[in-house]
Amino acid sequence: MKVDVCVFSGQKIYPGHGKRYVKIDGRSFNFINKKSERSQKMKRNPRKVSWTVLYRRKHRKGITEEVTKKRTRKTYKHQARAVAGASLAEIMAKRNQKPEVRQAQREQAIRAAKEKKKVEDEKKKALKRPGQAKAKGKTPKLTQQPKKVVPRVGAKK
Repeated sequence: MKVDVCVFSGQKIYPGHGKRYVKIDGRSFNFINKKSERSQKMKRNPRKVSWTVLYRRKHRKGITEEVTKKRTRKTYKHQARAVAGASLAEIMAKRNQKPEVRQAQREQAIRAAKEKKKVEDEKKKALKRPGQAKAKGKTPKLTQQPKKVVPRVGAKK
């Protein structure tokens, strides 16, 4: 025995009951009664009509058997593992360090990076200086002459 479901109300349609409405594009709709059929044709929203199954589900009506206790998931404690470039012992040592020690190491690393950058900049400047002196000596500086203002003739472009 095949039991259909009403498209609008969501109620079961047993054999020999209801009506099937087929549109020109081939879509078929099963209705349990004229009330559901007319409501669908009037483009009513079944979630807003109080006697439909969709309304009752949306507003949680008549679900007394589902009052069972919700199961809680077991919480798993994650095990610490080594990461690429750092062993587990190094990670644990850093984790157990005091914040003051960590801050001091960080500042020392920053200072070292700044000094390294300063040395590189000085090297670049030292390489640039002799090249600039040669270029200045070979080419004399040209002064720019002011452009002459010529009156326009004709329409604007």
